[in-house]
Amino acid sequence: MCRWLAYRGEPLQPAILILDAEHSLVKQSLNSPLGAETVNGDGFGFGWYPADAAQGGLPATFHSIEPAWNDQNLREITRAVRSPVFLSHVRAAAAPPIQQTNCHPFRYENWLFMHNGYLADFPLVKRDLTFAIDPDLYPHVQGTTDSEVLFHLALTFGLRDDPVAALAKAIQRVESVGADHGVKFPVQGTFAVSDGVTLWAFRYSTQGRTRSLFHSVDVPTLRRMYPDAERLSLFGDDAHVVVSEPLNSLPGTFVEVPESTVAILDPDGYRHESFAVR
Repeated sequence: MCRWLAYRGEPLQPAILILDAEHSLVKQSLNSPLGAETVNGDGFGFGWYPADAAQGGLPATFHSIEPAWNDQNLREITRAVRSPVFLSHVRAAAAPPIQQTNCHPFRYENWLFMHNGYLADFPLVKRDLTFAIDPDLYPHVQGTTDSEVLFHLALTFGLRDDPVAALAKAIQRVESVGADHGVKFPVQGTFAVSDGVTLWAFRYSTQGRTRSLFHSVDVPTLRRMYPDAERLSLFGDDAHVVVSEPLNSLPGTFVEVPESTVAILDPDGYRHESFAVR
């Protein structure tokens, strides 16, 4: 469906990952071997927390309906800023129209959210799911995607207090409504959520056959594995990236996030927790 990347660590020039990596996100937009679609050219988005802002401050976003490989503004911005936490997404539209308000990541206050996947038969369940959004949050839904509806459902169910529990409740609601409408496998996806301090990356589908998701091994370990890799000098010891597919071909640099799991990246490092929805 789509490809995405999320980074957390020392402030970094986003272009290092989004543009310059061996198999960067922009390169994945043209050639995505592990994706459901090889080409992801239906727009993109980039959201970042400025390096000079307080932790958990308001992020900035940039969205475009241009293909990521053809947008000069993306190149300018990702080389001009430095950020300790940023999210980027290239889109392959399944059904909703190609417009800026449908490009990820989505933002609410200090939160960013993005999704690779779909809510199956969304036109059948859209009304019920939309009506389940808190009325105070509903005016903030600007686009027409299932992903943005899911984000606002998670906000409704307490994302700002407990992102893991809130997304589980939101997915439970989607699966319940889907079952009422005869949808066999309502949810497919990998999801990224951040408040500017912590990054949560989820891998879950109703069917148990979720799109690919990986995160990098910690940098000190990588330096021991590849002492001659000059590119590692660009990263601090706390740098971690979560990706739809690996950014390079070096063995052992990325590990797959298991099915029904949330990877949590925070100031203490990274850890995996079971993501039990039912």
